[in-house]
Amino acid sequence: QVHLVESGGGPVQAGESLRLSCAASGRTLSVLHMGWFRQAPEKEREFVARISRSGSNTYYADAVKGRFTISRDNAKNTLYLQMDNLKPEDTAFYYCAADSNYDDYARTGPAWYQYWGQGTQVTVSS
Repeated sequence: QVHLVESGGGPVQAGESLRLSCAASGRTLSVLHMGWFRQAPEKEREFVARISRSGSNTYYADAVKGRFTISRDNAKNTLYLQMDNLKPEDTAFYYCAADSNYDDYARTGPAWYQYWGQGTQVTVSS
């Protein structure tokens, strides 16, 4: 079992930055591929970014490519999402998720992830 807790969300102005964190417990983060998803009101949960267990491979949604950076510190059992140049359309609940499958692919569908955090709200005003 893996317990994930996100933090770092909040209200910001367009163009500003935020860094989200996701602390893992119950299982070492180094055996898990990790992802970030987001969900805006009345919209489906959508993929944001993914990082392989070693950190060597990263994948991004087109909407955030060049602005967001996913990273991990396995020694601290923590996942990060650095979000720069935020836009109002980035407003959503952000969730971290863990994929315990062995192979690493660009898995963007929520169904590939077995463990989820409770989410943290990011609100970007113009």
